Amino acid sequence: MELVNRTEISEFFLKGFSGYPALEHLLFPLCSAMYLVTLLGNTAIVAVSVLDVRLHTPMYFFLGNLSILDICYTSTFVPLMLVHLLSAQKTISFIGCAVQMCLSLSAGSTECLLLAIMAYDRYLAICRPLRYPVLMSHRLCLFLAGTTWVLCLFKSVTETVIAMRLPFCGRQVVSHFTCEILAVLKLACGDTSVSEVFLLVGAILLLPVPLAFICLSYILILATILRVPSAAGRRKAFSTCSAHLAVVMLFYGTVIFMYMKPKSKEARVSDEVFTVLYAVVTPMLNPVIYSLRNTEVKEAARKVWGRSWTSK
Repeated sequence: MELVNRTEISEFFLKGFSGYPALEHLLFPLCSAMYLVTLLGNTAIVAVSVLDVRLHTPMYFFLGNLSILDICYTSTFVPLMLVHLLSAQKTISFIGCAVQMCLSLSAGSTECLLLAIMAYDRYLAICRPLRYPVLMSHRLCLFLAGTTWVLCLFKSVTETVIAMRLPFCGRQVVSHFTCEILAVLKLACGDTSVSEVFLLVGAILLLPVPLAFICLSYILILATILRVPSAAGRRKAFSTCSAHLAVVMLFYGTVIFMYMKPKSKEARVSDEVFTVLYAVVTPMLNPVIYSLRNTEVKEAARKVWGRSWTSK
């Protein structure tokens, strides 16, 4: 059956917004601009974090990981989506679909855990300031980030292999603009229960559990901030985590809507619009939020920019 599946299905047709040509022409310049801002903004965050010695701290190490993750995630599907917005042939190969699915799942899963790690880092920095350098050592930062990337990649490879080994019986039209795993599973003509169980367990481990951990961290952080005697001290403490809190709310709000809402047999345009919000707008806004809410990032950026102009 697997051999038949692979010979019959050599490519998929990504339906996307093909039924709405006017919307396609509107989305192309909009998504192109957002993708460009995403690349430039997140690359700038990584560059500043590396070039400025003052930002060689756990907080900016994880922020650099988040920026790299956003670049990787959007690059897995946005370039092909832009091509399809202007093309009548909206196809992707079977292998290409599997790779896109795996990398998208891995990047999304990694971001869920990375945001929880960043919340833990803020908790230690604010609630345990004297022991913070010891508790959040460079070795621990590398271990947490590396383990997160590897475990999420392994999880995503497993989910992708299980999904793509299912028989599709000649069904090729994916009602989505990417090889999103739930959209691909709707084409399967075999038993999808194993894949659905894996996805459900993954959704529980990567949505409610990290979110509960983040909420607990911020409850403890808030309690500590309220005990700070001076108003200036409270503002400074809150400013160090307000950007992260804004990113968490934006990211988890859209993800929970997309993956925890009741299933519908037919894909709706609203679902795809929210996917664009989750997949394109959020990575674009992350560097903007951190730049606007964090004076250290702004000062480091000005310093690096001034140094580059001076060298010229």
